Amino acid sequence: MISTQLLDQLPALQVCLPLAGAALCALIDRRYIAWVLTTLISFAMPVIAVMMLIQVMTVGPISYAFGGWEPPFGIEYRVDVVNGFLLVLISVMGAIIMPYALRSVAAEIARNKQAWFYCMYLLCLAGLLGMAITADAFNAFVFMEISSLSMYVLIALGRDKRALVAAYQYLILGTIGATLYVIGVGLLFAMTGTLNFGDMAERIVAVEQSRPVLAALAFITVGMCLKLALFPLHVWLPNAYTGAPSVATAFIASTATKVAVYLLLRFYFSIFGAAFVFEDLPVTPILLVMSVAAMFAASIVAIFQGNVKRMLAYSSVAQMGYITLGIALATPIGLTGGIVHLFNHALMKGALFMALGCVALRIGGCRLDAMAGIGRRMPITMAAFVIAGLSLIGVPGTVGFVSKWYLALGAIEAGWWWLAFLIVGSSLLAVVYIGRVVEVAWFRAPTGTAAEATDPPLSMLIPTWILAAACIAFGLDAGFTAGVAAEAADALFAGLRQ
Repeated sequence: MISTQLLDQLPALQVCLPLAGAALCALIDRRYIAWVLTTLISFAMPVIAVMMLIQVMTVGPISYAFGGWEPPFGIEYRVDVVNGFLLVLISVMGAIIMPYALRSVAAEIARNKQAWFYCMYLLCLAGLLGMAITADAFNAFVFMEISSLSMYVLIALGRDKRALVAAYQYLILGTIGATLYVIGVGLLFAMTGTLNFGDMAERIVAVEQSRPVLAALAFITVGMCLKLALFPLHVWLPNAYTGAPSVATAFIASTATKVAVYLLLRFYFSIFGAAFVFEDLPVTPILLVMSVAAMFAASIVAIFQGNVKRMLAYSSVAQMGYITLGIALATPIGLTGGIVHLFNHALMKGALFMALGCVALRIGGCRLDAMAGIGRRMPITMAAFVIAGLSLIGVPGTVGFVSKWYLALGAIEAGWWWLAFLIVGSSLLAVVYIGRVVEVAWFRAPTGTAAEATDPPLSMLIPTWILAAACIAFGLDAGFTAGVAAEAADALFAGLRQ
């Protein structure tokens, strides 16, 4: 049995363990020892997250006060069904990726930098988990910077020199996004005198119509939209995903933008309140236009990409449009669709980018023309790619269908039948760019390096197939994902004002 004292410390351990592991990896010059340490810590994270989510689902939210200073005076970690779901997602993705990382990192990163890669990975993991678990607006900024700075390094470690340019571009735009966020938080602090989410939600009612509060909402919205790469604030993402090492791309695509979405949700629904944001202000039409533009414009650009990694990067911009569309609908069923797509997109993109990492291991890149016939030489790898691709399209029986079904229902419930048709129409664009890869990989004769390729080691295949299988499993039975997403949506609409 786990002692009660240990259970009480789970929120702190969720962040402190990867932070301590990162410090150790920075002192270790042996790549294998660094990988073992990182893997052990990564495997512990989902155990902690699941235990906390179970506790939240059974007895209610968890509040953890640091240093004996009770909130709102001290920093508080607070876990409810909303961020508990996100903590599970981040930690599970991190754990699945680590066995995959050993061979992939060894192939794509210089030997003397591999221990440093694992250090940055753990720092990034700690930062993302910290952003999700904290109930302090400035503490969220601190963790945002921890995760962002480590992500810049992860991207820059890519073997292509363009990775440095991509990392620098992300650094500039990421810094702008973080600056806008902290300006918004500063304005809220000036008006409410607190940084604690719960306390801020109580006090903001008296000043919510003031200009500083409206400005704060605008700053936070733009800052977080930059971080989550919502069209047209997405320009950093395609280069970053394309230039980063395969492991870094899979991890960042599965987790980083999702945490930015969570912070946006937390401010919109828990702090400002849904009625103020979506009824008193024109947030819905703005988000709606940007979301639909992302769904179509990014998908069209993806169709014409010659690098499959870059193709999927633009696809990620389009998929973020579906998530923010759920927010824009501002109804329980629409928000459920957005939240469940946040989880489902992590599974799909994780599987797709990991499959591409397997291809890169064998043929040295992800150019579409170099992948001719690769499906015949790497059938197990490309079968996983096809399953995840079908999920991206939204074929019934996959997780993508579940997300889009909820979003379509939300659109119809709001009386926007045209929006339901746009959701279906944008999905057809995914058929085109996924279909291009399938046609080249399976229906052409192998040439060049692809003719000599074979499926990668089991250490890379098994994690890839775990995510691909999850795309089917949670598509056929969405009881857990959609159920928790629905509870999270209800919790967000209920807010923190009690």
